[in-house]
Amino acid sequence: MSVVVANLSASDDYFRFFGLNQQFNIDLPALDQAYLAIQKEVHPDRHARGSESEQRLAMQMATLANTAFQTLKNPIQRGLYLCQLHGVDAKLETNTAMPAAFLMKQMEWRENLDEQAEDLSALEAMMAEVEQSKAETLAEITQAIDGAKNYQRAAELLRGLLFIDKFAVELDDTIAELI
Repeated sequence: MSVVVANLSASDDYFRFFGLNQQFNIDLPALDQAYLAIQKEVHPDRHARGSESEQRLAMQMATLANTAFQTLKNPIQRGLYLCQLHGVDAKLETNTAMPAAFLMKQMEWRENLDEQAEDLSALEAMMAEVEQSKAETLAEITQAIDGAKNYQRAAELLRGLLFIDKFAVELDDTIAELI
């Protein structure tokens, strides 16, 4: 029995690995379907009687499928991966420069979170604002990558989205403590 699954030569491109177009705005159900099809093919039970090399290849394919799936399913990881494929390193660890207006909004949210930590309706209103900001940023990232092919701009937006995401988790935790 040989392992006939996704193209291993496509392992350097997670989109090709799953048979998807290389873009930010992907068809998530198609990603799920492709992932499940590969996992079914490479499941250890299907290769229990195969040679050691067939078993090893199946395991490598399963690992690759998991990594590729997790990367493409998460919008931030997917965006960073697309930037990387096009030679742009977002430099998340070292580049924390953000536009002044963005930083001011972050500071305002933080102050409001501290001041209104006990006010559930104010926190829920803030969450709506944060979710709106996240949606707008995702739309801008889609335009930067899929529209303009501007991966430098996409990397800046992705750094901002990381801040927004992190704050949303803190805000969500604060709300959960009140409920």
